[in-house]
Amino acid sequence: MPVRSHRDLRVWQISIDFAEDLYRITLLFPREEVYSLTAQVRRAVSSIPLNIAEGHARQSTREFLHSLSIAAGSLAEVETQLILAARLNYLEQARLDELLLKSDEIGKMIRGLRKSLQARINPGASEPLVPSP
Repeated sequence: MPVRSHRDLRVWQISIDFAEDLYRITLLFPREEVYSLTAQVRRAVSSIPLNIAEGHARQSTREFLHSLSIAAGSLAEVETQLILAARLNYLEQARLDELLLKSDEIGKMIRGLRKSLQARINPGASEPLVPSP
């Protein structure tokens, strides 16, 4: 199936589902976290599909690679915030483990897409243009 829109990208689809899950989970965080950890998690997790979409809409592969790099950074932020939430007992360990598995899946997909795009720019190169996180 041809990719006509960012909505056709499986990594975008999974990351938007992940963002929705985390928005729902953060509703259960303590009220005093609404302007701190809750807001940070929501901002970071929404950045993942937003950057995938923005990068796909850009006119160059290099810009798309840059946006994917930002999405990968946001994913690492989210993982760290979730670990902190679990340490603060806002999240059960089993739920954290489940979310980290989803995060790992998204990370693998982002890295795979980056590798594919890098090959388009520099076929046969031994070193990637953009280092993987």
